[in-house]
Amino acid sequence: MKEKIEVRNPRTGKIDYWITPPTSEELAGKCAKLREAQINWQNAGLETRIAALQQWKQEIISKKDRLIEALVNDTGRLSVTILEIDSVISSIDRWCKLAPELLLETEKTTAIPFIKLQSQLVPYSLVGVISPWNFPLLLSVIDTIPALLAGCAVIIKPSEIGSRFIQPLLETIASVPELSPILTYIEGAGETGANLIQLVDLVCFTGSVATGKKVAEAAAKQFIPAFLELGGKDPAIVTETANLELATSAILWGAIVNTGQSCLSIERIYVAEAIFDTFVAQLVAKAERIKLAFPSIEDGEIGPIIAEKQAQIIAEQLEDAVVKGAIVHCGGKIEELGGGLWCKPTVLTQVNHTMKIMTEETFGPIVPIMKFNQIYEAIDLANDSIYGLSAAVFADTETAAIEIAQHLNAGAISINDAGLTAIIHEGEKNSFNFSGMGGSRMGAAAIKRFMRKKALLIKTQSIANPWWFNLQ
Repeated sequence: MKEKIEVRNPRTGKIDYWITPPTSEELAGKCAKLREAQINWQNAGLETRIAALQQWKQEIISKKDRLIEALVNDTGRLSVTILEIDSVISSIDRWCKLAPELLLETEKTTAIPFIKLQSQLVPYSLVGVISPWNFPLLLSVIDTIPALLAGCAVIIKPSEIGSRFIQPLLETIASVPELSPILTYIEGAGETGANLIQLVDLVCFTGSVATGKKVAEAAAKQFIPAFLELGGKDPAIVTETANLELATSAILWGAIVNTGQSCLSIERIYVAEAIFDTFVAQLVAKAERIKLAFPSIEDGEIGPIIAEKQAQIIAEQLEDAVVKGAIVHCGGKIEELGGGLWCKPTVLTQVNHTMKIMTEETFGPIVPIMKFNQIYEAIDLANDSIYGLSAAVFADTETAAIEIAQHLNAGAISINDAGLTAIIHEGEKNSFNFSGMGGSRMGAAAIKRFMRKKALLIKTQSIANPWWFNLQ
């Protein structure tokens, strides 16, 4: 009998769901079938693939209520869940619109007049996606949709922490005859993910740095590409000329949306000394108006902490900070309510880089703030990190903010705003440092990751090449 994995409900704290990982043999069989079906999927052409994705979109819309119910039980939040599903629907439309131009094969002349170049794009046969628990649906398809349009078959293993959405989503896939043979989800934990890497041609992973390193090593042993989107400790710099009303609102959203459970959350803020007290006072006043979504899920903006282990990390970081002298202005503790684990928006000052809360990923609604005197100090502090996912800069002019941003080691930098990389999908970016590896999952380049480029060098005239041996 297969061993089941328990799944905890983040709102109640109870184990109320179980998943069953496939055996190694079952997983290998699924992958073999996907590979076999991928040939027809690729040969069917882009128009057929677009039509199948559009049909899948309609199936998702028709089962939206069931998906919402499953995702609410996975994450404990409602408003972000609705936004998550809407983002998936928009993503399908966006990629279906972009794909025809991006996947266009070209022909052009070369430096040699009688040789022309024809460029072809060949999809990887089978793509493996390993996705996290903070946005269970969205982050399971963010790589999947472009890979499907590129002509790949895809197999996805979401986190075992948020797996309830898999079953209703599989029903939507089963309703699309062209899609079901080349797209599937599997349940499982780390062992299943490790096994999956041995069976695919390319792997996309979103998650922690520690696990990402293991994925990269396993992919290297298989000699397959690995695209990794890992953790972040995103900084925000607020200069003394910044619009504080705008900056405090943007940073508050960027720090605590989805209870801070996002790799691109603002997790440390550096504020010019001249405006420090005013900034803190405004931010605290706004943070105190944010409410927990408890006891009813419609009661407030902040849902529970999804992963029990993450609540422990947040608590440890808060304790470490307070012991070392941090001042808590609001929030500041993990609360158990109705069996779930919750944390109100927490603003800290008197923090420094000896504290874990300023150097390690928190993944919670925590807003630690340091002051600086000279802008080079803020830049040095912002770059004092093993991470480099994204950042934010606030100044009175676009030019002043951009000048600062050019010195930051991060892949996406919001200017006079925060978290824009979650909203704006056109901006190609790479993760810096340990925040990731591989090509951009944003912008036009994202779909090209799933294709190998083939060059056909075509001789157009029946003449001797000048570089051949002269045998006459």
